[in-house]
Amino acid sequence: MKLLVRVIEGRNLPAMDPNGFSDPYVRLQLGKNRFKSKVVKKNLNPYWGEEFIFWVEDLKEELLVCVLDEDKYYDDFVGQLKVPVAKVIEAENKTLGPAWYSLKPKNKKSKNRECGEILLTISLSQSNSNFDQPLPSTGDFAPQIEKPSNLATESLQHSSSGPSRSPSAMGTEEADSAKEDKTSSYTFAGRLVQLFLKNGDTLSKTSKVTVSTNLPEMPKPAVLEDTFEEQSSCSSFGESVRIMMERDPGGEDPSNLPGGILLDQSYVIAPLDLNSLLFSPDSNFMKSLAEFQGTTELQEGPWKFENGSDNLKRSVTYIKAATKLIKAVKAYEEQMYLKANGKVFAVSVSVSTPDVMYGSTFKIELLFCITPGPELSSGEQTSRLVISWRMNFLQSTMMKGMIENGARQGLKDNYEQFADLLSQNVKPVEMKELVSRKDEVLADLQVQPQSDWKLGIQYFANFTVISTIFLGLYVLVHILLSVPNAVQGLEFNGLDLPDSIGEVIVCGILVLQGKQVFELIARFMQARGRKGSDHGLKAQGDGWLLTVVLMEGCNLAAVDSSGFSDPYVVFTCNGKTRSSSIKFQKLDTQWNEIFEFDAMDEPPSVLDVEVYDFDGPFDEAVSLGHAEINFVKSNISDLADVWLPLEGKLAQACQSKLHLRIFLNNTKGSNAVQEYLTKMEKEVGKKINLRSPQTNSAFQKLFGLPPEEFLINDFTCHLKRKMPLQGRLFLSPRIFGYHTNMFGHRTKFFFLWEDIEDIQVVPPTLASMGSPGIIITLRQGRGMDAKHGAKTRDEEGRLKFHFQSFVSFTKGHRTIMALWKARSLSPEQKVQIVDESSETRSFQTEESDSFLSLEDVNMSEVYSSVHPFLSNFFMELFSGGDLDYQVMEKVGCQKYSCTLWELDNDDVCQRQICYKLHKNVSGYKGEVTSTQQRSPLPDRNGWIIEEVMTLQGVPLADHFNLHLRYQAEDLPLKSKGCQIKVFFGIAWVKSTKHQNRLTINIQSNLHDRLKLMFSLVEKEYHSRKVGGSGVSL
Repeated sequence: MKLLVRVIEGRNLPAMDPNGFSDPYVRLQLGKNRFKSKVVKKNLNPYWGEEFIFWVEDLKEELLVCVLDEDKYYDDFVGQLKVPVAKVIEAENKTLGPAWYSLKPKNKKSKNRECGEILLTISLSQSNSNFDQPLPSTGDFAPQIEKPSNLATESLQHSSSGPSRSPSAMGTEEADSAKEDKTSSYTFAGRLVQLFLKNGDTLSKTSKVTVSTNLPEMPKPAVLEDTFEEQSSCSSFGESVRIMMERDPGGEDPSNLPGGILLDQSYVIAPLDLNSLLFSPDSNFMKSLAEFQGTTELQEGPWKFENGSDNLKRSVTYIKAATKLIKAVKAYEEQMYLKANGKVFAVSVSVSTPDVMYGSTFKIELLFCITPGPELSSGEQTSRLVISWRMNFLQSTMMKGMIENGARQGLKDNYEQFADLLSQNVKPVEMKELVSRKDEVLADLQVQPQSDWKLGIQYFANFTVISTIFLGLYVLVHILLSVPNAVQGLEFNGLDLPDSIGEVIVCGILVLQGKQVFELIARFMQARGRKGSDHGLKAQGDGWLLTVVLMEGCNLAAVDSSGFSDPYVVFTCNGKTRSSSIKFQKLDTQWNEIFEFDAMDEPPSVLDVEVYDFDGPFDEAVSLGHAEINFVKSNISDLADVWLPLEGKLAQACQSKLHLRIFLNNTKGSNAVQEYLTKMEKEVGKKINLRSPQTNSAFQKLFGLPPEEFLINDFTCHLKRKMPLQGRLFLSPRIFGYHTNMFGHRTKFFFLWEDIEDIQVVPPTLASMGSPGIIITLRQGRGMDAKHGAKTRDEEGRLKFHFQSFVSFTKGHRTIMALWKARSLSPEQKVQIVDESSETRSFQTEESDSFLSLEDVNMSEVYSSVHPFLSNFFMELFSGGDLDYQVMEKVGCQKYSCTLWELDNDDVCQRQICYKLHKNVSGYKGEVTSTQQRSPLPDRNGWIIEEVMTLQGVPLADHFNLHLRYQAEDLPLKSKGCQIKVFFGIAWVKSTKHQNRLTINIQSNLHDRLKLMFSLVEKEYHSRKVGGSGVSL
């Protein structure tokens, strides 16, 4: 029995976002089956129009319908409702609705009781076909499972290699039972990898496997014939697009999908023409692409408006050519226009391949965005085409990682062919044309001169000045016509006081008017002195040259009593500022001014833009709005001509914007990277190798960085949150990034070096496996995109990130500090950091209890012997004195150093030691860092030394930590000596098949080392005893 649910629309949903809207989607669950609808952006009355099909196994189950608001990291709960299956059975024709259902809060304590309503149709079907009893048609059949806010998913090579172009809503599938032969897992994996690769020649043949699947079957769309039923009154593709352009409601353009960018290229063609080339049924481009890729039976349906929708949709089917190992695969595409306004065209594609193995568990979503490209000197129109993707898993599967990797490689190959073919039909825009365009823009740009007289007339032509002049003339004429009065009251010759209340009021008005006129004159004179103060200043030096062209501003806020403002703009980059001229009494201002920043050794990260209202020399300037341009997250070609919206209460209320043209050029060429690395090597004190172009490209794609960013170094460490996550740190000139993929759960974030306020080193703990860690504190309000990686947030709202268990802490810490100092610290702060680092490094533990509690480590005795000296003499081996250094040097510990013992708790002291292994001890010459704790035995007749040891620079060193316990107990007085026992254990951080081999090797070397150590101590004891006897003699 099947339960068919149609999610139609919602109304009166609460606003969950600061912009007064929500991005709602619906999540449905019946038993263990879950589905998710598409996301409707910025809408409180969303329309979904999607169908979902569930298997009903228990009539006592309830259908759970939840509405959520999609956010970047954590989705907000809007409301929910539950519908028992038994209620549907009892209904007439076993169908409920269409009916409006009120959404309820998650619990009674929820503050938001009004959660809106949702329109649903629910029915039961006993037919084996999914389409025997269709629900009332209110939209296309389109369930989605992943977050569809970005409207595209990843795809297998077979499904993406055809003419996929624009995702539409997606369908879900139902399940039949399946059993899989466990012995075929290896060959199955091999065949699945073959499925994702374009050519099967590179893989070895795999044995045949019979697999019957228990996963849901995806309903296959009806096979497209040569004639399609028209559901639209539109007679042509061009007319249909024109209707969409007329209906365009505006709003923001769809954002790129999180799977990655497959193509980002500008072409010399108008956006409308490029849209027709790619998606018009009359275009031969897709047929040529199909022939080029070996795709057959390409059938493209007509574009049509379905069920009163404002979006054009169509279906496409094709068969991907067979490889040597995989038969031909049929793919189904649902394409839909998301936006068409004449300049911007956004088309989504949803690709399904139900015939491939596990094909019913995923879909591929692609997003094609066509926007106006950069201006050329020739005046030709250009278009920018961006194709992004993501993988949408409809059902969970253990093969998710393999499917994703195969899809990524298949998409990359297919769209390289797509780009090659498109470049043969349309000319791509070359970078040299954009550079010449910059020179042309700067050469043609001229500041419109305006005389001081015209500015003065414009500025002083207001009621205050005119009324003051009128009153002044009126009083002057009165004085000339009046006869002097006789001296009376308290007056005397030379002092004429007002004779009435009216005269006092008139005098006060004249004084106030005169004061205002004086302030206006002072403001005007100072503003004229600042006019164009930084316009035209040429940059000095070679390196990264930043040029900002301030064109104009519109809808600036009015803060003066006259209803206007006197705006000027301040640009700040890398601590340097450039200020524009002041424009008097303007809200829509024309500047046309050029600002150049002196060349920088590394590319800039952020450009701060602040717009002020000039209030004269005596008052503080009022901010009209501000904005920030992040060069790391922006494509520099997009900034060549951009309208920048301003933030702030006044700016957002007026929707203020600035028109800017920003150019960033590297005058040093390819040598800039090597020169930067050479400079950083001096700071770090270690060699930094130049990474390959392939490595830098992978790094840029991982974090979505611009092409000028390059990787400096990366380190393995743990991110400390509720549970430590092992991953890698990635360091580049502008960002500090972290990435991990643990069991399919990815954590990825980065922030700028300028965002960091403080970096602290924390002592090694048991949790950090004996390695020091670092705590990075960001500035208030910075790095909010990376807040999911922060461990805590302090009272001031600053994020704190904890990193520990570095494989190479010394090198990692040096590199991090060098990059931070180079990017964000003033010279005074750098000197302070150097002074602090030169002081004695004494780590204070933050834990009151012994962090070296070794209860979770299995300890075994590796050494036991009785020696003639007492335990107090034995403790000289851990005192930091001559005996300590001599013994450690003779057992192969080079560059040995240790800190003083510091009281940690009652009778418990601790210290840190560090040394390098001699080549006779380890051919790899690794480095060892240890933390030791010292405490007396309970009966005070001996000592216990506990040690956690971490190795670096040794193969598999990041897989384990060593734990040692030295126990020295004095024997009874008659025996005169002490018994020494040493216990040993290994804490495995990561699993490895070499555990037994490593344990035996370490234990053998440790036993030899301990025998040598204690024999040296005993020898020193006897030499001192003999020397002492000789003296007494």
